Amino acid sequence: MQRDAAWYEQQYNNRARIPDHPALFERWRQASQAARDGSTVLADQRYGLTAGQTLDVFPARAPGSPVLVFIHGGYWRSLDKADHSFVAPAFLQAGAAVVVPNYDLCPQVGMADIALQMAQALVWVHDHAQQWGGDASRIVVAGHSAGGHLAAMLLACRWKLLREDLPAQLLTRALSISGLFDLEPLRHAAFLQADLRLDAAEARRLSPAFYPRPRHGKLVAVVGADESAEFLRQNQLIRDCWGPSSVPVCEAVPGRHHLDVLHELADPQAGVHQRALQMLGLA
Repeated sequence: MQRDAAWYEQQYNNRARIPDHPALFERWRQASQAARDGSTVLADQRYGLTAGQTLDVFPARAPGSPVLVFIHGGYWRSLDKADHSFVAPAFLQAGAAVVVPNYDLCPQVGMADIALQMAQALVWVHDHAQQWGGDASRIVVAGHSAGGHLAAMLLACRWKLLREDLPAQLLTRALSISGLFDLEPLRHAAFLQADLRLDAAEARRLSPAFYPRPRHGKLVAVVGADESAEFLRQNQLIRDCWGPSSVPVCEAVPGRHHLDVLHELADPQAGVHQRALQMLGLA
């Protein structure tokens, strides 16, 4: 079906869909500052050479703990790790270490560069986890929106092509919250294209829905039930393409839109948080 520019705008421009997004971002900022004030944090650890390649580590409270790596969203072109520290406290309390990476943003780099940076961040986590109480064999990645796309990309990563001594299954569990798995529609969203600069070939190459399903990995895919029809389609698409053996959970969270669905990860009483604990082996 032929779609016009206004349709893509309506489906994918979440800030326009959520008029109170500035208040939500401010809530995240304040909660993140409180999280850093109330926790030990190793801030701005460098995992690569460029300005954006830093991460914050919230050390585990006991040795040998699982590690949650949270990747922020922002359509690969905005937001920052410092505004997402609020995801950490509940997982620290439950017995995990938490890592929140940054990455260079479009258009200064391309989306393929960001995916590679996140793979490099995971290698850094694997190499350094023991220093701050983490177990390198128990890494789980969670990501929101663009971060959900990157989480799926990492689950499909062929780690030994990055470094021969890495485990073939460095990552086997990932959680995508409102992820994007088919990037072709984003080429038609005028508010994004100037920054993302996707052509048809690149959109296909960076769409994890069309990758072979990860044989040894599991992806939990959730989305807010109040999100646009396209985000609901994207969430179902990864299940349809990878199958239930690789995507055992594909669900819409009632009463949540594209931004406040992330609160479900940080809330110890919420179902999304409980699923993450199960993936970490802490439920």
